[in-house]
Amino acid sequence: MRVKVEAVSIEGLEESTLRSNSTPDRDECWALLERLAASAQFKRSVRMQELLFYIGKRFLKDGCERVHEQEIGSQVFKRPDSYDTNFDNIVRTNVSDLRKRIENYFQLQGAHEPLIVEIPRGGYTPVFRRRSAGPEIVAHPLAEIPASNFKSPAAIARGTYHRGWLLAGLVVLVIATGCAFFFWGKYRALNRSLYSWQYKPSVAELWSGILNANSDTDVIVSDSSISLVQTLSHRKFSLSDYLSRSYIAQLQTEDLSPETRADVNLIMARNLGNPDEFSLARRFLELDPLGKNIHLYNARYFVPDLIKRDNVILIGARRSNPWEELFEGRLNFVESHDVDGVITNHTPAAGEQPSYTATNSVDYCVVAYMPSLDHSGVVLLIEGTGPEATEGGGDFLLSEDQLANFKRMLHLSKFPYFEVLLKVTSVKGTPLTATVEAYRSHPNLH
Repeated sequence: MRVKVEAVSIEGLEESTLRSNSTPDRDECWALLERLAASAQFKRSVRMQELLFYIGKRFLKDGCERVHEQEIGSQVFKRPDSYDTNFDNIVRTNVSDLRKRIENYFQLQGAHEPLIVEIPRGGYTPVFRRRSAGPEIVAHPLAEIPASNFKSPAAIARGTYHRGWLLAGLVVLVIATGCAFFFWGKYRALNRSLYSWQYKPSVAELWSGILNANSDTDVIVSDSSISLVQTLSHRKFSLSDYLSRSYIAQLQTEDLSPETRADVNLIMARNLGNPDEFSLARRFLELDPLGKNIHLYNARYFVPDLIKRDNVILIGARRSNPWEELFEGRLNFVESHDVDGVITNHTPAAGEQPSYTATNSVDYCVVAYMPSLDHSGVVLLIEGTGPEATEGGGDFLLSEDQLANFKRMLHLSKFPYFEVLLKVTSVKGTPLTATVEAYRSHPNLH
């Protein structure tokens, strides 16, 4: 008696290579874009879907071999046809976000997609390609081995063969259990290292509601340019002025000196930011080290569609971050628009002051945690009278001790929506202490 066994050999390489190198057709490419738009990376952002479909349509259906930045800004982001892309880089910012979402899709939900789309850096034209396919593995008979090489029925009958398999199985089970415990321990250690905040009860309770896995979270830092422009021109601009860029035309009609006008035009052409706010934003971004659900924006390049759909963290006062205007009507503690460094207390409680004024060694910061405009998400505001105060507000939100103490002050089992006025002592550039000066809780907003 002879027993046949099979081995594997590599064939079909030429056919596989031809299939992997074939050019995908238009319908196949468009179907891929539709799957992308319906994925977790895109389904909550209509603007990202619009951007994806516009770029895809211009290439696939209109036959445009090169999609231009100004065209995208005009058609997708509703900028004027002749807007200056050197001054306004909203397209570059959002396409960069689009690339990250596409890459994330193909790493996770679309890991088995046979077709891939990319938007190479330096342009806005999509490139479709098939995944590299390995050679097919085909089984073929290789040889015949004499039956004498196998254990005889007599040996099996004596039971030695069974005992050997039983012992081997037991050894494998012990090894597998040990490996499972080993790797589980390694996983827990790595997870604790990456997500240490999840092991702090009060911090985890607050931030789990903000960094929701089912939602994107947008961190928006100030546009220092608009703050400087308002200071130099002695004008105040609304969020509507800011979004429509009508403040630019308004300034051209102002009775400004030639020197001031030159300064204003120079500042408007720059995208200036606050390094202290970027430092705080980086600490927030580190709460999601893989960057799956959290995104950083400058106030100038954020769009209304996102603030309606995503969780939002706003950093900075209304003068430099006009998006604050959407939520100020809900707040009791608001930084004065007329006098720098003053926090107005609209309805003072017993023992509270009607206003709080910053000094050389003391600043104030308003921290507010509230529902979004349509109550579908949450908004976190951090508004300090100075950079040290803003950093002190961030320290408060990331400190287990401070959040736990504040929760005890509320006498509630879980965090409600709230406002906190923090008194921050500091030396130049460094906050020292942040204490709760006054607060309001809004449990009925849940």
